[in-house]
Amino acid sequence: MKITSKISLASIALTIAASPLMAQEAMGIDEKVNQIFAKITGPFVSLIFAPFPGTSFPWIVMWLVIAASIFTVYFGFVQFRFLRHSIELVKGDYSDPNDAGEVSHFQALATALSGTVGLGNIAGVAVAVGIGGPGATFWMILAGLLGMASKFTECTLGVKYRNEYPDGTVSGGPMYYISKGFKELGLPGGKFLAVLFSVFCILGALGGGNMFQANQAHAQISGIVGEYPGWITGIIFAVVVFSVIVGGIKSIANVTEKVVPFMGILYVGAALIILLVNYDKIGWAFGQIFDGAFTGLGVAGGFVGALIQGFKRAAFSNEAGVGSAAIAHSAVKTKEPITEGFVSLLEPLIDTVVICTMTALVIVISQQLIVDPATGNYLLNEAGSAIATVDGNTGVALTSAAFGSSISWFPYVLAIAVVLFAFSTMISWSYYGLKSWTYLFGESKASELTFKVIFCVFIVIGAAASLGPVIDFSDAAIFAMAVVNIFCLYFLMKLVRTELASYSSRLKSGEIKKFTH
Repeated sequence: MKITSKISLASIALTIAASPLMAQEAMGIDEKVNQIFAKITGPFVSLIFAPFPGTSFPWIVMWLVIAASIFTVYFGFVQFRFLRHSIELVKGDYSDPNDAGEVSHFQALATALSGTVGLGNIAGVAVAVGIGGPGATFWMILAGLLGMASKFTECTLGVKYRNEYPDGTVSGGPMYYISKGFKELGLPGGKFLAVLFSVFCILGALGGGNMFQANQAHAQISGIVGEYPGWITGIIFAVVVFSVIVGGIKSIANVTEKVVPFMGILYVGAALIILLVNYDKIGWAFGQIFDGAFTGLGVAGGFVGALIQGFKRAAFSNEAGVGSAAIAHSAVKTKEPITEGFVSLLEPLIDTVVICTMTALVIVISQQLIVDPATGNYLLNEAGSAIATVDGNTGVALTSAAFGSSISWFPYVLAIAVVLFAFSTMISWSYYGLKSWTYLFGESKASELTFKVIFCVFIVIGAAASLGPVIDFSDAAIFAMAVVNIFCLYFLMKLVRTELASYSSRLKSGEIKKFTH
């Protein structure tokens, strides 16, 4: 057995042995940590999610939507022109097995999807529809379609400026294309911005991509089997996650290419069954979505409320513009950077346009939202802040009730989906955090192992404690990644257009050919 393997096994064994004690310590100091974090990080969180003056529209959402709109126009609606070619690339029609990289187009797509398809598709959509009404779904779909262009831009750059090492491994992502791209263009500040992005990515990976997922998965499991200590869930997740991530991106991709299709089919299949059972209400539901998009149907905030909630959910769900997906896509086997841009634009389509819309349709069709029979408008709750629901449910409880209204045992299917979503998100974000960590501290086995052990320790803490302000801060860190990333993409997007023009002409001329496998 190699020395590194012995260190690896010893480290994880030591971590697991200490985890119950650490979890209990975490629970004991929970309140103190809450207070300290709230005081220290409160101003940063408030800044990132601050609304425009006189509105409830967070400026960070508009930052993402405006960028997506600019990229859509700048690249000539690339997400629609090359959609068919994107699917051909995922199928492997143009894949040369001799190209540099570690994973296939499909594996890269699955890994990135596993990081975005998660609890936001279940609980987040319920919150959006509960506050903004069915009309929020329309704006969510629109923002998802625009976000496809953002993914295209960042993932093309991720491959173009990645580091390729003699052993066949690669490292890429915003931290690399920001530093290298700015240097190529003769622009200052690239190194500083790359380091800033990396710091935010590590914080986001440990919080929103880790602790929050473990915490919500434990809540869902304990809600079905009964209450038990969270550290038990944490240790189980930590062991399983470590066994996957210790093998690097190839191991992660091998898992995600199986888990992502399974959980997607499981969730969408369950939603389709409910839609088929209630097929006579589908037309009415779409009517509610389109009417609500422009009239508000009397919900909190009216038309503007629906628009805000839809845009917010899409931005928070598919992470287009955040830069995280570019890290996963950088590992792909290809010599044409633009091809991975094409593949990545499918993510918002699957995550937001398909899965989020399915959730919204199930909630609307199940009629969990209470309608005033006299006016046809939705009734608001006592606080006037959201639509009244049948049992007062919100978030994941509302989605669970919507699924259970048609078939009683469907909430169990939903619970399985939640656990799979949480698991897949954790392993993907572990890779995002790892690549940012090694960018800052160097590429070595010891550096990698250190981060992986730290990541697994945070899984246990996240499942055992309810560190509200810590999660708020990590969410803010994820969107701070978008502030840095999009700012830099505006300077670098002309490089992507050059790649697009070159590839398009060669594809049309027949110079780029399909491979027979």
